[in-house]
Amino acid sequence: MKGWVNKKLRPNLADKTVQDILVLFSMILGEAVDEGLIGANPCRKLRISFEDRPERPHASSDEVDALAGRMTPDAGLMTITDAYTGMRWGELAGLQWIRTYLDEDSRIEIDPNFGALHEVRGRLELGPPKTPASVRTIHLPPFLAGLLRDHRERNPDTRFVFTGANGGLHRRSNFRRRIWLPALAGDKDRGWAPLNQGMHFHDLRHTHETWLIEDGVPRILRLVRLGHKRKDTDDLYSHVTDVMVESMLAALQRRWELDGGWTWDEHAGQEADAA
Repeated sequence: MKGWVNKKLRPNLADKTVQDILVLFSMILGEAVDEGLIGANPCRKLRISFEDRPERPHASSDEVDALAGRMTPDAGLMTITDAYTGMRWGELAGLQWIRTYLDEDSRIEIDPNFGALHEVRGRLELGPPKTPASVRTIHLPPFLAGLLRDHRERNPDTRFVFTGANGGLHRRSNFRRRIWLPALAGDKDRGWAPLNQGMHFHDLRHTHETWLIEDGVPRILRLVRLGHKRKDTDDLYSHVTDVMVESMLAALQRRWELDGGWTWDEHAGQEADAA
């Protein structure tokens, strides 16, 4: 049981998610013991320490730009979008144009019923996002709205914003193996040095929060933008204002402009298999 947790769950999931799985699994096995189906609950004396995990890596904006430049245009823009919005994988992979507004008030709306892509027994399907707090509005800095408008002009007939081979939906495992890991590993022939190896795609979400902290974005706006639950009294009685949002977007825009933006190599990347 401990091996399953440490080798299968912890490398791929957040500590809180692993803890929730263990609690649920223990309850199920406890019921099985009560019904006489098994002799003992293997989770009962299981002790897993969640304090010894090393801090997850985050990327600089230069590293994000470099990674994106090693990918296909679709995957590169997906990477840029994640770093500058903090969206979860399922929210990005399932993002539809109908929920992406690129007018003066550029934003993404996470739908309460179909706001995330889920993989269930090998099948991809749209469903609710992770938590009620995940249903939110994500405002976009001007440069990102411009990149997405250009992307839509290149792909006028697609339902989803980001697609893999032949216009299909991205699978996390294929994206990681075919695009993400090669971009991190680099390529000597192209002069690409390894970048932040060990970083997961989900770490772009952590990267975004780190940038927001660096830019002095108030905690309440960080919670709302990332879709986190409000946890204490200060959170419950705080409110996001237009001034906060405008200041945050200006800081993200400055970060992009100072780094010179994203340059895509037309020979970069390998298209990931899609559904």
